[in-house]
Amino acid sequence: MKYIAIVEDDPDQRSNYADAISKKGYEVVAYGSRSEASAGFDEKLPDLAILDIILGEEVDAGFQICRDLLARDPSLPVIFLTERIDEIDKISGLRLGAWDYLPKPISLDYLAERISSLLRINEARDQPQQTESDAARKIGALTLDQDALLASWQGERIDLSGTEFRMLSKLVRMPGHAVSYETLMNATMQSLVTNNTINTHMRNIRKKFEKIDANFSCIKSEYGYGYRWSQS
Repeated sequence: MKYIAIVEDDPDQRSNYADAISKKGYEVVAYGSRSEASAGFDEKLPDLAILDIILGEEVDAGFQICRDLLARDPSLPVIFLTERIDEIDKISGLRLGAWDYLPKPISLDYLAERISSLLRINEARDQPQQTESDAARKIGALTLDQDALLASWQGERIDLSGTEFRMLSKLVRMPGHAVSYETLMNATMQSLVTNNTINTHMRNIRKKFEKIDANFSCIKSEYGYGYRWSQS
């Protein structure tokens, strides 16, 4: 049984989220503060964490928890669920490595579906890759596995979030052709996405490639329009 952690300071919302998620067959633990969550994570890390950003008087508590969790397990899926939907907040969450950023209020059924989707992706990533998936696509030194949302560059795995993977897939669909901001926004499957959000995603993707290949330069910016994948 998958273990889901919720960190939310509003007791009613915390209870509603926990009830809805547990009814889907998950083990759920809910915390009301950063200190409670930190103590709980010292005992056991979750398979997925749902974090509010503001907890009590701590305006960035969720970001701090996310940073701590990903330092312990860089592949752990993190969802920010918050009323703070300002662009700077979303960018901060993405830079930390969050997988998803969902605004309140939210349908509990939709939240449960997002959890299920992210866990399936993470589980597929953890499976030994004995053979190349039928859904794998090669673009030069890049391989994309659509089933596990896994990317590899020069044979080395790159851990992209689901959003990053979808954007990269859209970008490389027609190598050499510019892809507009609007198209990339649609690929994120997120609400309230702006050009700055897309730019942040692209910087994150580039950095992950550059960790493997310092000379990586396939992602080109098309000023004022979007991005292009170029292997030249």
